[in-house]
Amino acid sequence: MRLKVSQFLVALLMVSALMLGGCSTEQVTSSNSSPTSTAVETSTTTTTEATPVSQTTSESIPGMKDLPRLEGKATVVMTVKGSPITIEVDGTNAPITAGNFVDLVQKGVYDGLVFHRVVREPQPFVVQGGDPQSKDPKVPANRLGTGGYIDPKTGTERRIPLEIKPKGEPNPIYGKTLESAGITKPPELQHKLGAVAMARSQMPDSASSQFYFALADLGFLDGSYAVFGNVTDGFDVVNKIQQGDRIDSAKVTQGAENLKTSGS
Repeated sequence: MRLKVSQFLVALLMVSALMLGGCSTEQVTSSNSSPTSTAVETSTTTTTEATPVSQTTSESIPGMKDLPRLEGKATVVMTVKGSPITIEVDGTNAPITAGNFVDLVQKGVYDGLVFHRVVREPQPFVVQGGDPQSKDPKVPANRLGTGGYIDPKTGTERRIPLEIKPKGEPNPIYGKTLESAGITKPPELQHKLGAVAMARSQMPDSASSQFYFALADLGFLDGSYAVFGNVTDGFDVVNKIQQGDRIDSAKVTQGAENLKTSGS
């Protein structure tokens, strides 16, 4: 019993660490949502039921129809300290989350950004980066993990809804964790070793540009955070990343034609 309680407490502490550093500026000043390390906050509007991608895109969540989508798969090669990490991005099971990531890669948003959070103790957890503020040397270290991608067209932060596809279902659900949606099925994309997922705040629809690599199987995060890909080569590089290391570059090497943006 002591071992089980200890394992639960460790998991709880690790999730708390994940949730204490990656919120948007709005969340830092908000009284009803605490800063969290897994992302940047989106709209507080959530869907009330699981809806197909086509309906959700056009109707359910305001602004979702304007978000990039990946229809199929793509390959991204991210280089850190001169060494490549190959990521398979899965738009089949997470079209909005994957589309957002590939679009930001195409825009060069990740080039030069810092991995601001690396958690390996008391056991391997995550390597997190993607805060655009980390390009600015004037931003203090304790502010890293609070920023997201500012869309130059709107001057506001792009945020995407929580997107999780239950196993065996034809479409993802949006704006809810599987638990809050009353779904007991596991997600299609799970937090296995090498999974790549979006960081977010306590608000479900709060992801923007921050992402993390899973350094171990993290099943307790399944259904609560959106996995959108996995490392297929170069996980040894991920394992060597230290807090403060920068992304040299990120490039789409295959599947760019599967990215659909508004107007395309």
